[in-house]
Amino acid sequence: MASGFFALLDDIASLMDDVAVLGKVAGKKTAGILGDDLAVNAEKASGFMSSREIPVLWAITKGSLLNKLIILPIAFLLSAFVPAVITFILILGGLYLAYEGAEKIYEFFVPHAHKTEKISIKDLSEEAILKHEKEKVKAAIVTDFILSIEIVIIALGTVTGEPLLNQIIVVSLIALVATVGVYGIVALIVRMDEFGKALIDLNEETNSFSDKVGRILVKALPKVIKALSIIGTIALLLVSGGIFSHNIHFLHGLFESIPAFIVEFMLGLVIGFIVFLLISLVKKLFKKKDH
Repeated sequence: MASGFFALLDDIASLMDDVAVLGKVAGKKTAGILGDDLAVNAEKASGFMSSREIPVLWAITKGSLLNKLIILPIAFLLSAFVPAVITFILILGGLYLAYEGAEKIYEFFVPHAHKTEKISIKDLSEEAILKHEKEKVKAAIVTDFILSIEIVIIALGTVTGEPLLNQIIVVSLIALVATVGVYGIVALIVRMDEFGKALIDLNEETNSFSDKVGRILVKALPKVIKALSIIGTIALLLVSGGIFSHNIHFLHGLFESIPAFIVEFMLGLVIGFIVFLLISLVKKLFKKKDH
């Protein structure tokens, strides 16, 4: 009885050692995509009224957790029985991310009709604000779903050939860290100005150290959000380009003399604009048909 108990403890310790080693490898492999995930989601989670930032971010976080709960079991089953389908799904996700990145660039250089009519959130009614929130939350969750697929598949690729239990534990841990870690940092970013205001109000002095730090944080937030918007767009194109480069055979190893990140960015940009033009053409055709 005692020997069986200690043997069980030994097996658990051995399993934890294996998980720790595999977790480090998977963490390193997914570090890049997690950085992209952070930039994209920080940009998606910004632009709300101060009082609504945390509720909106919590809604996106719950959506992200639900995404992982959907993706993980499907990924394990597909990896075991139909691995070719995973590549197909990844490429579809890459097309969506590339399209979204290209659309952002297009709207920056060619202002859209709805963009010129955009008004301040403060001027909207409560109903309009809630509608705006729902739309942004939905868009953020959809983007998170695609990025989550990439994170899960990359993590799964590092534990291929390992016992199923090890695969489940390692990939699930990476998925959980991706959600809690990324959205925890996003929460800190979007609440930066509130923290700055709290530092300014910390004491009655007018030019104390806390006042200086607080003013820096308040002034820095709009610049950080703007920077993250640019970084997020670049991240979308890099992630999508990486998907194409690693999963489409004739693109793999293309332009080996050029740094990989430049090739991936250009692939995402070119394919993104091709998809954007095709979708725009289809939309115009449908509009003409309706008229």
